[in-house]
Amino acid sequence: MANRIKEKYMAGKRYFDYPMLFLVIFLICFGLVMIYSTSSYKSTVTYGNSYHWLLRQAVAIVLGAVAMVVCCKLDYRIIKSEKFGNGCYWASIVLLVLVLIIGAAKKGAVRWISIAGFQFQPSEVSKILVVIYLANRLSANAHKIRTFKDSIVIVLPTVPIIALIVTQNLSTALVVCSMIGVMLFVVSPRMKELILTAGGGIILLFVYLLTANSYRNERVQIWLHPESHKKGFQTMQALYAIGSGGIFGKGLGQSMQKMGFIPESHNDMIFSIICEELGLFGAVCLILVFVALIFRMLLIALNTEDLFGSLVVIGFMTHIAIQVFINIAVVTNTIPPTGIPLPFISYGGTSILVVMIEMGIVLSISKKIHIR
Repeated sequence: MANRIKEKYMAGKRYFDYPMLFLVIFLICFGLVMIYSTSSYKSTVTYGNSYHWLLRQAVAIVLGAVAMVVCCKLDYRIIKSEKFGNGCYWASIVLLVLVLIIGAAKKGAVRWISIAGFQFQPSEVSKILVVIYLANRLSANAHKIRTFKDSIVIVLPTVPIIALIVTQNLSTALVVCSMIGVMLFVVSPRMKELILTAGGGIILLFVYLLTANSYRNERVQIWLHPESHKKGFQTMQALYAIGSGGIFGKGLGQSMQKMGFIPESHNDMIFSIICEELGLFGAVCLILVFVALIFRMLLIALNTEDLFGSLVVIGFMTHIAIQVFINIAVVTNTIPPTGIPLPFISYGGTSILVVMIEMGIVLSISKKIHIR
């Protein structure tokens, strides 16, 4: 009798991924430390105190923490409906169109909407909205996908969203395409065709970058010849930072390259300063933490109780994984330079807020896993 009661209890016991929560908290705290380390000098010179960017990021994290807790507490199935998914779709369209109309220019790019002194990037918000929309659409129509044409028809409505993002930020559009592609790959039985399509898309992208008469072609030239190109300064300084860090680094806060040699070192190039201050050992440890986080998310996706929840986790997991890969590849000059933040680490209010909301939804999904 006691064994039956125990079995019944265990069968109904809910799971919560505390290891994933710990990894998220660690990355957020580490990000704050590195933002202060990389921005304190420039903040002192520009604003007269060393905490300007740290405090702004801390405010975004507090808001993100509230949003993450709320998302974690709520039952994720409230977003599982065709009506809610369609709402996310049109909200994404409206935001992306709105930024073209009233967007604020920053560093020559119009990607932000400014409200009461606060700025946010609609393209970042669209990552969450696209995942929720597509997860609803794919989970409801998975049984209808038999051919490659069926797969394309399912994701066809996302083309306007991608097109609008491309007009603002090509690299963000590539991230969204990757999220959509992986989610479709999970559901579609036509894997060979999808892989060939993805490969063809990558080849066409490189051909476009090499032949386009624009700043994108210039970025390819910077990638190929950073030492001689007039705009290769930042890439070379990042490589100097990585090389000078050695195995164990110069020590936290001891970077020389952040003293104005790497512009905006607390943003997209923050990984180079991590390498300089913490060395190869610290960089590898950080990468392993990201790998552990992605692994925890994969476990949740494999064990969730429905296809919708699994697809949502897969979409968010792809978001984190592809941005980590692209950011580190850019900093190490493995691929042409582009502006993609390192999740949880790089400075950016919208970016940290979005990933924390994503983590809250994933943790909410993990709570519905039954321990057997």
